[in-house]
Amino acid sequence: MVDPRLRGMWLANAATGAAAVAVRVQRPVFGAELRRARTESVVASDLEVVTVTERSVVLTWTSRARTRAGRLRPVPADTEVLLAPADGRAAPRTRYYDAGRTAYHYAELDGLEPGRSYRFEAYSDGCRAVPARTLVTRRAGTPETTGVFTTLTPPPGRLLRTFALANDLHYGEDSSGVLVGGVADGLRHDTEHYPEFMLGAILDDLRLPDRAVDHLIVAGDLTDTGTRDQSLAVRARLDDWGGLGRDYFVCRGNHDVVQSGRGEDHWGMVFHPRQHLVEYAVGGLRVVGLDTTRARGAGGTLDREQLEHFRELLRAEPDRPTLVFGHHPVTTHAAVSNPGGPGFVLDRVNAAALHELYRAAPGVFLQHSGHTHRNRVTRADSAVAVEFLEVAAAKEYPGGYTLLRVYEGGYLVNFYKSRAPRARHWSTRTRRQFLGLHPDHALGSCADRNHAVLRDFSGLHAH
Repeated sequence: MVDPRLRGMWLANAATGAAAVAVRVQRPVFGAELRRARTESVVASDLEVVTVTERSVVLTWTSRARTRAGRLRPVPADTEVLLAPADGRAAPRTRYYDAGRTAYHYAELDGLEPGRSYRFEAYSDGCRAVPARTLVTRRAGTPETTGVFTTLTPPPGRLLRTFALANDLHYGEDSSGVLVGGVADGLRHDTEHYPEFMLGAILDDLRLPDRAVDHLIVAGDLTDTGTRDQSLAVRARLDDWGGLGRDYFVCRGNHDVVQSGRGEDHWGMVFHPRQHLVEYAVGGLRVVGLDTTRARGAGGTLDREQLEHFRELLRAEPDRPTLVFGHHPVTTHAAVSNPGGPGFVLDRVNAAALHELYRAAPGVFLQHSGHTHRNRVTRADSAVAVEFLEVAAAKEYPGGYTLLRVYEGGYLVNFYKSRAPRARHWSTRTRRQFLGLHPDHALGSCADRNHAVLRDFSGLHAH
């Protein structure tokens, strides 16, 4: 079921068209005032407080100007963010400024205090950025409407290990946002294969010191149609980044299954056989990948052998900290809140079986899923201490990955957009997918994307 308010906002968006690293320096307030007085032609919109960690925040927006025909088009402008503690009276001052001209703005501010609220303003060429006409950023209480965000309070203890969670690469796809029945034809890139540079942007990001990722988990749909060429190509790109089973872990998605349901299993020959569970040990942490795909169709299932294998694995060490990943979401909340309905996620019989396993295995703390192309934490169907986390697609808006940072006393979840220029441009283009409804579906709330969970991981080993 879709919230009627959300449907109304989506339809309004579709009807109206809803058009409408950097150098950090301390700049005086009068500089900002002069820039704001310089021009009235730029319109800065689509403001999103994407990432809020314990010490940093990431804001993105787009600058546009009207053509002679009155249409808004992206135009380059500067990037500026003003900041001040929310518990003080001082006016916000420039904490980030990049004179480089771009239409697709990405501002990351660090050096903040954990658990503290900050007031912020974002500008391009003196025009203040505002959120798009979408419910996810315009509803009351969001950071975009209040102009205030609060940094997270990290779990106690040392940082032990950092995972990047990603999914829905769709390597080989040539049109994004296609709807069944020809309602929308999808978007194509003019000169490049967007799944390739979107994956490249993520992999390049993960090795940088400010991300410092130890392991990458890809929860399905690595390819578009599961062909031999697509499977080999995405495997080669991932192997350039690290080793399968050591640095990165994968499971199959519905797009990685041969579409006819017959013929050779190319993805299985390159990665893992179908309905095959994979298990890894990472510093005392257990990582389990489930193959939830069917031979035909978009929905998910688990065959009897794989489920029994999983049951035996958990029964042997029920208290061992365990991270599970599989392509299809599990919960009833996920089933009724995604546009594809219950038939799009894991079938209810196997979902109930997983909940039963998790009740007897308190070490399981998180299940990472893809498939829905959205950021969402959904409610468990029963009293299990497991977070069911869906992560947005890597290949389109909002275009990124989630960092899972495991501490001795818990973990932090933070979603990041890819920050490479081509990725930012493509992410902005694909905002308008699905008749302009995509942001409300895909971005998720700030709390879905950024949160802390207390948990005892003191028995794990540091990297």
